[in-house]
Amino acid sequence: MLNKEIAEKTRELRQTRGEDLQGLSMEELEKLEKIIEGSLCRVMEMKGDKIQMEINALESKEEQLMEENQRLKQKIMNLSKGQGHLLEQGQSSDSIMTNISSNSANPRQDCDNFCSFLTLGLPIPD
Repeated sequence: MLNKEIAEKTRELRQTRGEDLQGLSMEELEKLEKIIEGSLCRVMEMKGDKIQMEINALESKEEQLMEENQRLKQKIMNLSKGQGHLLEQGQSSDSIMTNISSNSANPRQDCDNFCSFLTLGLPIPD
């Protein structure tokens, strides 16, 4: 009896994969089609859920990066004010860092500048 059940389940599995369909009646084919459509809908729903989770994670990461970017911009502004530089309208943070580094005798000794260069990925001037 167990062998018959295994053989039946094996046959159903093959038919679900689209194999051994020749002997099926129209009703059996329609039943199989509905089973496969239901399975496909569940797979597509799960895939959509996973994609949405990835989108949410990326949006969260984007928000974190934007906050970090703002924090670093503020740090640059504070550094420029602390060294007597005024931010002129339209002046970029890159030009501020260039001004800061050109006015420092040895930027490697200035920890704040050095850390800013590392954090921003800017090259340390020689």
